Amino acid sequence: MPSFIHLALRPERRKAAPDPVPVSLRPVFLAGIGVWAVALVVAVVLWLTGAVGPHGVWTCVVGAVLGVAGLIWTKQRPGR
Repeated sequence: MPSFIHLALRPERRKAAPDPVPVSLRPVFLAGIGVWAVALVVAVVLWLTGAVGPHGVWTCVVGAVLGVAGLIWTKQRPGR
């Protein structure tokens, strides 16, 4: 078996990379958005009761917005 350095210096001797597995990321992003939405509700309740500051609320908002951006990205990917 060739060493790592040997394969790093001579990439033509490596095995071919396997084909990527087609996976739909839509359910992953939807689940993530759902988790952030639940966390947002909890964070808002804790913030309104004075138990925590607003940082948790903003973290959940940003997480949900990034999830929506990821969902839009999955719809715009060519060939999927």
